[in-house]
Amino acid sequence: MKVLSALVAVAVLVLIAAIGTGLAPLQYVFGVVVPYAAFAVFVAGFVYRVAKWAKSAVPYRIPTTCGQQKSLDWVKHSKLEAPHTTGQVVVRMLLEVFLFRSLFRNTRTNLEDDDDGGKKLVYTSSKWLWLGGITFHLAFFTIVLRHLRFFTEPVPFLVQSVEGVDGFFQMTLPALYQTDLVIVGALTYLFLRRLFDPKVRYISLANDYFPLLLILSIAATGILMRHVWRVDVVGIKELAMGLASFSPTVPDGIGTLFYIHLFLVSTLVAYFPFSKLMHLAGVFMSPTRNLPNNSREVHHVNPWNYDVKVHTYAEYEDEFREVMKAAELPVEKE
Repeated sequence: MKVLSALVAVAVLVLIAAIGTGLAPLQYVFGVVVPYAAFAVFVAGFVYRVAKWAKSAVPYRIPTTCGQQKSLDWVKHSKLEAPHTTGQVVVRMLLEVFLFRSLFRNTRTNLEDDDDGGKKLVYTSSKWLWLGGITFHLAFFTIVLRHLRFFTEPVPFLVQSVEGVDGFFQMTLPALYQTDLVIVGALTYLFLRRLFDPKVRYISLANDYFPLLLILSIAATGILMRHVWRVDVVGIKELAMGLASFSPTVPDGIGTLFYIHLFLVSTLVAYFPFSKLMHLAGVFMSPTRNLPNNSREVHHVNPWNYDVKVHTYAEYEDEFREVMKAAELPVEKE
């Protein structure tokens, strides 16, 4: 039901755009109003989430550590696993953001037969999740970078270079970009992993499947526009340039498939700040990652501490002395 609900939601989005631009004359709504509204929701939601996280109190040093903290000089310190300076934290953060370092060391657990006829818990290395995650993110970033050619004139040299490398093999005409194949493959793996791994399926929700299916639909419609159902690329660039310059125009004859693609992208953009995709900003705001592990060197005072009215034992005895003596309990003062 979780997968089905996510699949139905994506199908409904496709039908809305198809009906709105194929049967009804709502090209301006789907080509201008919806993208602007989605971008406004994205900016407002992104700022709200980051501001809310920034205001959250962090009273304790809680960095994730799996190595020796800095202590005595003769004890070897694990600088990346338990960083105690800002520089070490930055290095660990860069490795996490660009190489998914913690995910690279991912392990999985299995129950296997032991020599006594029972079961034993075995930990094994698992790199497939890391490979699927990093290839998806790299391909997604490259595709976004390539799409800057629709919003710029002349097209920057960097974008042209990325396009040239991405379509290096020239297997088809027009060139089939490698990242198109990579992102479809990575998304398919991540989706099937959630679907067929019992442990992952048990903890997965509909909002885990929905972004995967939504991005997969975006990739699929983009590939179809490039290689199957051709659309007016000149008209698309005119629309994109108009959106970027805040003087939008909607050329005729762009094609319904493009509006479906654009509507799915707009949905993803608007959905982004309210989903788990916000780990894009959350990784930088997490105290488990951005704090140095220096509790042995620096005394950290809890900012939530406040003066508490205490009842000392002397006051307690003054209040209950007679009762305590009657119960033959020892007292400090007669």
